[in-house]
Amino acid sequence: MNENATKNVADSDVNTGAEGENSLESMLAAARPAGAVEVDAKGQRCGVIAIVGKPNVGKSTLLNALVGQKISITSRKAQTTRHRITGIRTREQTQFIFVDTPGFQTRHATALNKSLNKTVMGAIGDVDLILFVVEAGSFTLADAKVLSLFKAGIPTLLIANKLDNIHRRAEIAPWLKSMQERHAFAEFVPMSAKNKGDIERLYGICEKYLPEQAWWYAEDELTDRSEKFLASETVREKLFRFTGDELPYTSTVVIDQFSEEKSKQHKRLVRIAATIVVERDSHKAMVIGDKGERLKRIGTETRQELEKLMDAKVFIEIWVKVRSGWADDEARVRSFGYE
Repeated sequence: MNENATKNVADSDVNTGAEGENSLESMLAAARPAGAVEVDAKGQRCGVIAIVGKPNVGKSTLLNALVGQKISITSRKAQTTRHRITGIRTREQTQFIFVDTPGFQTRHATALNKSLNKTVMGAIGDVDLILFVVEAGSFTLADAKVLSLFKAGIPTLLIANKLDNIHRRAEIAPWLKSMQERHAFAEFVPMSAKNKGDIERLYGICEKYLPEQAWWYAEDELTDRSEKFLASETVREKLFRFTGDELPYTSTVVIDQFSEEKSKQHKRLVRIAATIVVERDSHKAMVIGDKGERLKRIGTETRQELEKLMDAKVFIEIWVKVRSGWADDEARVRSFGYE
């Protein structure tokens, strides 16, 4: 097998390799997940923090900054995040469990978008704290729709993100006042997710809202997601990066094979077979590119990133298949791993 094989199959069914979603409610109902750390809770804090907002306001960038490692894909393309992504960060006596959610969809009532909104609703239903992420100085109808979903009694921080885009900071004061009139936010946090000092400050703010209880996860855990899931997300990120606005956001990725093999040359050797699912033949040609160059580039950059993430030698094959109208088909949406 070539190290970065690129293949193109259009007529066979896609395997349902994507993993199903475990709802946040189920996790919380179990009090602690399987394998939770059994320790004396004295002095420890642990809680769930939902990161919520409209599409493309920087939620995934914020999650990655808080965790200290990339676990959620980022893109300039709206609606990139499609699943509940849990990021874990343990600092001194406090364990922060961050939940990144898809941007709440207000248009195009497809089966896919309904699934994404269901994920958002589940994530904010029973958490200790909500981070409501908006662009500093802006408040749109889409922001208002997300804000209307919040339940009373859950403290909410207004995260005025992308503060670095505001040239005159004095303009923020009247905007913050207007935001307080819209909702009883516990605190305002003007910041930039790319600023390390702002991230450090946010930890201190969030910590006081978390209950005193034993940690749910081991101290060195960063996410509850499997490497198989991270592989599919990495392929999808590279797909969007190299196709830009040309490719509809309904394109998705399914992992058909994920296996680890013994190797005398490498500490770990992982083989992955992935399928990029698109809705039209023209989209398929766009993904493959001239003489397969675009698909090859997607595969190469995916492999390089996964090797760093998993500390392993990775061999990956990527196919492209056409499934017209899959985003409107509830059964197929579920088969591709969405709720």
